[in-house]
Amino acid sequence: MTHSSAKNSLNTLTDLQVGHRSYGYHSLPRAAKQLGDLERLPFSLKVLLENLLRYEDDETVSRSHFDAMAAWLDDKRSKTEIQFRPARVLMQDFTGVPAIVDLAAMRDALAAAGGDPAKINPISPVDLVIDHSVMVDEYGSASAFADNVSIEMQRNQERYEFLRWGQQAFNNFRVVPPGTGICHQVNLEYLARTVWSDDRHGNLTAFPDTLVGTDSHTTMINGLGVLGWGVGGIEAEAAMLGQPVSMLIPEVVGFRMNGRLREGITATDLVLTVTEMLRAHGVVGKFVEFFGDGLAQMPVADRATIANMAPEYGATCGFFPVDEQTLAYLELTGRDADQVALVEAYCKAQGLWRTPGHEPSYTSVLELDLDTVEASLAGPKRPQDRVGLSKVRSTFELLMEQGEGTAPADTGRLESEGGQGAVGIDASYLHASSQYCELDGEPLHLNPGAVVIAAITSCTNTSNPSVMMAAGLLAQKAVARGLTVKPWVKTSLAPGSRVVTEYLAASGLQAALDRLGFNLVGYGCTTCIGNSGPLREPIEKAIVTGDLTVSSVLSGNRNFEGRVHPLVKANWLASPPLVVAYALAGNVRLDLSRDPIAEDANGNAVYLADLWPSQAEVAEAVARVSTAMFRDEYASVFDGDATWQAIKVPDSKTYQWTDSSTYIQHPPYFQGMAPEPGALTDVEGARILALLGDSVTTDHISPAGAFSTDSPAGRYLIEHGIHKPDFNSYGSRRGNHEVMMRGTFANVRINNEMLDDVEGGYTRHVPSGEQLSIYDAAMRYGKEGTPLVVVAGREYGTGSSRDWAAKGTLLLGVRAVIAESFERIHRSNLIGMGVLPLQFADGENRRTLALTGEETLALHGIAGGVTPGQTVTLDVTYPDGSTRSCKLKARIDTANEASYYAGGGILHYVLRQLMAD
Repeated sequence: MTHSSAKNSLNTLTDLQVGHRSYGYHSLPRAAKQLGDLERLPFSLKVLLENLLRYEDDETVSRSHFDAMAAWLDDKRSKTEIQFRPARVLMQDFTGVPAIVDLAAMRDALAAAGGDPAKINPISPVDLVIDHSVMVDEYGSASAFADNVSIEMQRNQERYEFLRWGQQAFNNFRVVPPGTGICHQVNLEYLARTVWSDDRHGNLTAFPDTLVGTDSHTTMINGLGVLGWGVGGIEAEAAMLGQPVSMLIPEVVGFRMNGRLREGITATDLVLTVTEMLRAHGVVGKFVEFFGDGLAQMPVADRATIANMAPEYGATCGFFPVDEQTLAYLELTGRDADQVALVEAYCKAQGLWRTPGHEPSYTSVLELDLDTVEASLAGPKRPQDRVGLSKVRSTFELLMEQGEGTAPADTGRLESEGGQGAVGIDASYLHASSQYCELDGEPLHLNPGAVVIAAITSCTNTSNPSVMMAAGLLAQKAVARGLTVKPWVKTSLAPGSRVVTEYLAASGLQAALDRLGFNLVGYGCTTCIGNSGPLREPIEKAIVTGDLTVSSVLSGNRNFEGRVHPLVKANWLASPPLVVAYALAGNVRLDLSRDPIAEDANGNAVYLADLWPSQAEVAEAVARVSTAMFRDEYASVFDGDATWQAIKVPDSKTYQWTDSSTYIQHPPYFQGMAPEPGALTDVEGARILALLGDSVTTDHISPAGAFSTDSPAGRYLIEHGIHKPDFNSYGSRRGNHEVMMRGTFANVRINNEMLDDVEGGYTRHVPSGEQLSIYDAAMRYGKEGTPLVVVAGREYGTGSSRDWAAKGTLLLGVRAVIAESFERIHRSNLIGMGVLPLQFADGENRRTLALTGEETLALHGIAGGVTPGQTVTLDVTYPDGSTRSCKLKARIDTANEASYYAGGGILHYVLRQLMAD
């Protein structure tokens, strides 16, 4: 067999016979003959090394890069920049729509320059799964799913027409229609192959399945031995167009797992523990790789739950190597037998197969005995803040004491509708802070800590049959005892794929969930992404009137402020069975580890232990999950329903923009773009647009959920004839830059330190002193010709891979963001849009400089170009005329990033290359 390869200096290209097929592949054992022993290299770095071998061209990849990978073993870290080319790209619709908008705008720009617009086309396969748009408008009924899908299609008609256009206009671009599943679960259960193969170069070649995705939880696929992580839509577009992902060879943190989980402990409890440990250790910008004998009995579903939350512990990825559990999952989910055989043969030939006792070399190592994991939640504001089940009540009450109200430390209990304490426990002390309301004609008191949202949601957990079956079994036991969910709780079940519906129905457990109000509401992210929908009007009114701090409990991965629902201040991540339990209890101020949840029909106290299913019961239920379920549900995954199929779109290579559309607008990035970028200049006379604290998330910068009529975005839509019920969400409006720039820094929970006791997206215009929305102030500064900067604390840009957090920042006129540290994805996105990320030196920050927002700033050292890690000088002029200076580190980490920044952003860089061709 012959092979085609750009270069093969180490003579690694060889053949692999699997069944009746022969594959060419680049052999890592052959590479080791010249590079030295590679056996101790972490599995994830072996995948990167194979990628480099396959793309050797003496320009972007050369022998020096192979040597640097081998030399990594000496120091367990490296300063070498490499170019990674993923096999494919995964998108969801919130980030996918603006990405396709950008590609459409690039086609227009290329056509205007006399080029062929068809050159703007994905080179690598792209799958876009529509999963972020369905909202929980209807719930608690058999018709909820159909009703929500109908509303979704009506709300998003323009967006879906646009995606249908993209589906026919671009090659290598597939769309999974609405109502199918969550992108990461569809990826895990169907799209991923673990080992990829194609004949792109005229020969059948095998190589590791790799990807980047426009959602931070793309890392979920690491549980299947597939190396992939989240990037911004900006980087994903560049990867689609053939640009490599530029990165430093990462540090790799090893996480050893020993033993097995105890009876009653779930994969959710485990991942919350892992998240807490790794966030404390510090793994931002690093790979995490799991190893140890504890993996032998850990199914892929549990591994995927842990890998999914890599963004929460801050890592680029959380990788699990391939072993027998991987093969078992591939077989269960209906992958072709030849594909499973290829995975086993290839991984064993390449040294990518995990064997008992094998321990690669790591930069650092953490260890966890699985039998020490306890029942846990995380909250009330960050996913890394794990709270043992027995500590939830005291944690909430401490929150109240620290600013959300006050409460006695030891006597609080939920008050039932009838005015008596739950199961006879005194709840009288709650009366002073409760709020009376009527629901369906029945009086009740809504108390602090009330669980107003209980959502089984998010691919993190709905991809895992063990926790989903546990939720169904707990519901079944609760129904048998005559228990019901409290009336103020909004319940929902939104699995990540239709397979979940099949196995819950086959096991008889969906009926019990339905009885408790956990009816199917949709196949999508729903509450986890902020699409929780409205609460019932009396509940919302009571929360606002009483200024109550109420709670949500969801089986998701994000609980940042203002994300789940703007009126819900305390949000808790929990396993699906605990979501059901808290819906029954109705308040987080019940200690479910020891207090009764409720009384049954005979007046007997019912405890969580009475309802919690045993491991044997869960295993028996999980055994009913069959391969046929996966094959049936994925047989027509790209077809969609009749409504989707009926959408008509023009057959054109360029998009026909409509001025009247409030969903899809031609973005301004490339209009009038010169063939050569302008020269970089220093920043003079800048003002601070926002002065922010630590852990500012991309949700703070660019929220995804609902917005009000008096917000800048709301006013814009009203001016364009859109009424409040049709606002949809920020996430769904990401194809319209006019909405999104108005929504930048508009989260209702963001705190700008330039203002006292003001929450939300506001700032002070200087020198007028007028308080304005951040958008309105930015527009005024723009008219005045004043450049802007944002100043923040540690961990700036944590959370989702949200490219609009960078796009909106740019469109507001922000030239640079100065912070104490950056999260990986957002830092990269800022560079990708031509905004400079600058980092304070250790020990310096906005407080040591005594910044209030009244100052004038200058940044020197930018003119002429910025090199990786160079120093930029910040000069501060205070209102009294005094000055101070300090040195900042440019967080441009690679030469490619420097080129992108100099070119005005990564897409401008790519477009100019195509124009030159």
